[in-house]
Amino acid sequence: MTRAPAPTDLADRLDAALPQTQCTRCGYPDCRGYAQAMAAGEADINRCPPGGAEGIHRLAALTGRPVRPLDPAHGTEGPRALAVIDEDWCIGCTLCIKACPVDCIVGASKLMHTVIDPLCTGCELCVPVCPVDCIAMRPVTGAATGWQAWSAAQADTARTRYAMHGQRLERERREDDERMAAKAQAKLADLAGHSGITDPQALAAKRAVVEAALKRARRTPGTSDDDA
Repeated sequence: MTRAPAPTDLADRLDAALPQTQCTRCGYPDCRGYAQAMAAGEADINRCPPGGAEGIHRLAALTGRPVRPLDPAHGTEGPRALAVIDEDWCIGCTLCIKACPVDCIVGASKLMHTVIDPLCTGCELCVPVCPVDCIAMRPVTGAATGWQAWSAAQADTARTRYAMHGQRLERERREDDERMAAKAQAKLADLAGHSGITDPQALAAKRAVVEAALKRARRTPGTSDDDA
């Protein structure tokens, strides 16, 4: 008797069968989250517009579930689109850079941004965050849709870049935490001067609050204190 794949193994296989656009149209934060939900029986296999009909067949083969039409509540299958920034209207706010899951938008604050075309997954996440509506999604694959408009190599690149994106965010978070902790420690060294508090009891209470916040920040990843 053939043993059914363990949920983790199945999640890995399902994740590998997804296009890795990280578009969130499936209702999950990323392709990995959707794969885990399918493996756990919490999500159906027809919620990935970028994968299209062929993608559903791939997921059906892995899960043993019947093939179903793409759920229109999550979008429709269509040509792959490329994000294009209107340089005349871009104000350099950097919101699209922060929204891109594969870091394919380059630029700096108050400077014009641009998209690295070969790396864009067509996720559309940059469009709603633009305050001046200067980003358009332009179809670039003609009549080809789903996996006919995407490739395994592109999916692998997108997966790698998404992982790097996550690592960058984690590194920036850690550096920000360290910077805020150092700032709080510096204030503790001269709390009276920084706070303007002269009453000894009030000063002691403020010190206790700051020290408690620093302890919480050290125990809880992703937190920092800037209230000192």
